[in-house]
Amino acid sequence: MKFRPLHDRVVVKRIDAEEKTKGGIIIPDTAKEKPQEGEVVAVGPGNRDEEGKLIALDVKVGDRILFGKWSGTEVKIDGEDLLIMKESDIMGVVEATATLKQAA
Repeated sequence: MKFRPLHDRVVVKRIDAEEKTKGGIIIPDTAKEKPQEGEVVAVGPGNRDEEGKLIALDVKVGDRILFGKWSGTEVKIDGEDLLIMKESDIMGVVEATATLKQAA
């Protein structure tokens, strides 16, 4: 099934956190917090302003994002756990390429 969100909504797949601490302790599922980082799977076309012009979203499919702890609505599409949230619930985009360039 293909799912297309409406307006300024975004479909996000959570990126799972590490299952071990740096010291090697394995964290059980019951003690883990849900990750607040995800990958954008689908985006809506955007909202319309008062004049009717379409305002496109700042995020795009494939972006790695950070979002609030209680953001979005959990849904299951094709057996996959996803989140649907408004773009305003997204705190920012994680840009891994920028950190790689600085390290080099």
